Amino acid sequence: MVMTPADGHLDKIRKGYSFDGPGLHLGAAMLDGEIHPDVPVRLPVAMMNRHGLVSGATGTGKTVTLQVMAEQLSAHGVPVFLADIKGDLTGLSTPAASSDRLRTRAQSVGQDWNAKSFPVEYFSLGGDGKGVPVRARISDFGPLLLARVTGLNETQESSLQLVFYYADKNDLELYNLADLRAVISFLTSDEGKDSLEALGGLSRSTAGVILRELVTLEAQGMDKFFGETEFDSAEFLRLAEDGRGVISCLELPTLLARPALFSTFLMWLIADLFAELPEVGDAEKPKLVFFLDEAHLLFRNASDAFLESIMTTVRLIRSKGVGIFFVTQAPKDVPSEVLGQLANRIQHALRAFTPDDAKALRATVSTFPTSAYDLEEVLTNAGTGEAVVTVMTERGAPSPVAWTRICAPESTIGPSPAATVDRIVQESPLLPVYAPTVDSHSAFEKLSGSPAPTHDGLPGSAGRDFGIEAGATGADGSSTNVGSVPRTQADIDAEARRIEEAILGRPSSRPATRTPAPLPDWRPMPGAGQQRQPEHRESRRPGPEQSAPERRNPERRSPERQTPERSTAERHNPGQSGKPGQKDDTADLIKDVAVQAATVLGRELVRGLFGTRRRRRRW
Repeated sequence: MVMTPADGHLDKIRKGYSFDGPGLHLGAAMLDGEIHPDVPVRLPVAMMNRHGLVSGATGTGKTVTLQVMAEQLSAHGVPVFLADIKGDLTGLSTPAASSDRLRTRAQSVGQDWNAKSFPVEYFSLGGDGKGVPVRARISDFGPLLLARVTGLNETQESSLQLVFYYADKNDLELYNLADLRAVISFLTSDEGKDSLEALGGLSRSTAGVILRELVTLEAQGMDKFFGETEFDSAEFLRLAEDGRGVISCLELPTLLARPALFSTFLMWLIADLFAELPEVGDAEKPKLVFFLDEAHLLFRNASDAFLESIMTTVRLIRSKGVGIFFVTQAPKDVPSEVLGQLANRIQHALRAFTPDDAKALRATVSTFPTSAYDLEEVLTNAGTGEAVVTVMTERGAPSPVAWTRICAPESTIGPSPAATVDRIVQESPLLPVYAPTVDSHSAFEKLSGSPAPTHDGLPGSAGRDFGIEAGATGADGSSTNVGSVPRTQADIDAEARRIEEAILGRPSSRPATRTPAPLPDWRPMPGAGQQRQPEHRESRRPGPEQSAPERRNPERRSPERQTPERSTAERHNPGQSGKPGQKDDTADLIKDVAVQAATVLGRELVRGLFGTRRRRRRW
């Protein structure tokens, strides 16, 4: 027996998983090994941004569970991101072949099964594998995440941050590994030894260690991931023409050769989305749901600073409408601080072959709410495609623990034909945008003495092509770098005063700074820079409501598109601005300004945690 008798247990489960809003049909409850299709186990779509954990031993059905959840999220109009470690998830592109066994399983859990394919976009890290290449600039990746990829210790990580600071201070753009390698080579040369000494805290030997690690990355072929054309993470938020969410599938054929790059890339992507997405609070459905497969790779040998950054991001990103599901073999693979943030649990079978396994099993059981099940016995005897489930209900309380038989996918279990995947990749509208590689004039060219490219044959016209005005200055009259947060304390204080006055509705009491101190762009201060300075290069794809000429020259936008310049009052009272007797909805105005301020503060918080730089966005 795997069940301690309890009167009305099925009724308790039925009531606990009944709610009014849309939900994912995970499967049917089981009791004493018997399936009860009249007791469905569901997960509210609105609670998907409360994060979750899908775990279980190898071969227990985790991948199929991911497939089922991705299918239903897409059907509800929620975009999904998932990493395809073994190539099995390409089956989402192909309808499943009907069979008596499949229909019997679907009927056993009360599932209305129909064979379907789903809108899938395939991606690859730097073009390594099939899919649209995903690349990132070194400067946007940041020193903390790069230190994680290269395996630097905390001292070397601090030294790498100094290198980033030096490059930024001297207008040496870091777009690829060659740029960063050129800067370090310069600092360790006779010509750059004075600059190295001026940095302080960066020894020549430590710089040499960092340089060797970068060379190792290039030797492993990782240089393909860093560079341009840089990927815009807004592409993961798309919907298909029929309103279904696009499933973004990252193909990882060489994961075992570079696990650190894979796991760190996922963290960069999450941090990048969090830094730029606006606050949405509790929405009816998430903007995106992330499935982080092989989650143990993310935390293996991670520094305290990196773990703290992960925990902070996971704790705060739900307010941006993004849900994160960690997928791993055992809950112990995820730090307890992160595990405590995960409200939805789908636990497949665990194996207890060793004393350590038995100890981990008992620890896992202790994390579930009290139930009538003998969970130790259930988790060691559950079959493939069965799991112990508890989720957060719409009222914010945990649901009863339910031993569940998972639904069958409507797409193919296993890989799609190679020809199908190739066709989808070749027909993707993103391929011509991100497939080309761009070698911009950056640190490598500047330090090697290569001439800067010109546009239209006029010196300096490259900046004007991208909407950059020469001679931008800060509050103290000093020059500022384009694409960065304010460079002086005076700029930061001025922005803080502006936000304070907007919230309080009265002059700020914050004193002006008389002695400005320069700040590195890669470690912005909270509250800095709600209004962005343009970067050297804008995103190469115009937004859905904006043409390319409008992005390069904002002043050319038609009046009806100039929404960012409208006042808060005009947004709440369109067509009434400036009219006598206009109604002043003070509560709405304060709420709107507070949300804007929270978005700015959260964005700068995550940039400070990960050392990433601000970027131009389409949202």
